[in-house]
Amino acid sequence: MDDLNAILTPGMLVRHPDHPDWGLGQVQSNIAGKVTVNFRDEGKIVIDSFRVGLMPVFDD
Repeated sequence: MDDLNAILTPGMLVRHPDHPDWGLGQVQSNIAGKVTVNFRDEGKIVIDSFRVGLMPVFDD
C-alpha cells in the first residue's frame, strides 16, 4: 500500500477530504506513514497515510 502523504513536510498546509469542518491544518510531522496535523477547528490529529490522502493547500 502507498503512503498517500509522502510529499508532506512540517509547515505545509492541508485539508482533510472527509472533514472540511476541521478547517485548515498545518503539518507538524510526517514519520513512517503517520502525519500529525494541527487543524484550526479540531486540534492536533494523527492521520494514517495509508488510509487517508490529505489535500495540500498552496493558497489560502
